[in-house]
Amino acid sequence: MDPLYREIILDNWQNPQNCGVLKDADIDVTETNPLCGDAIRLTITFKNRKVRNVLFSGEGCAISQASASLFTEKMKEMSIQTLRNVTDSEILQLLGIDLTPARIKCALLILKTLQKGLVNTDSISK
Repeated sequence: MDPLYREIILDNWQNPQNCGVLKDADIDVTETNPLCGDAIRLTITFKNRKVRNVLFSGEGCAISQASASLFTEKMKEMSIQTLRNVTDSEILQLLGIDLTPARIKCALLILKTLQKGLVNTDSISK
């Protein structure tokens, strides 16, 4: 593993960005990875159908928590439609390392959580 990427992952695990829970969120969703016990709660508010604020909380391995930290930073100002089109490879690129299949599920937990939360966003007009 490239030492730079390992440092980025460890830093985002130990000092996550966008950590917390938003009150009165438009999306408030929790998802778990039953294979390893990782859990992420994602809260998002929107303005003009774009991310106004996003926070996550959770427990789990360095990969799942670092992925959530890095991706929530990237989500800022994204539209709902752009969020719907995020791919697995975009999330994995943020980490910058090759992962085993089990670790890929950890890294993609944030995307799985987001996708679950986006199911009922058609009514969001603010």
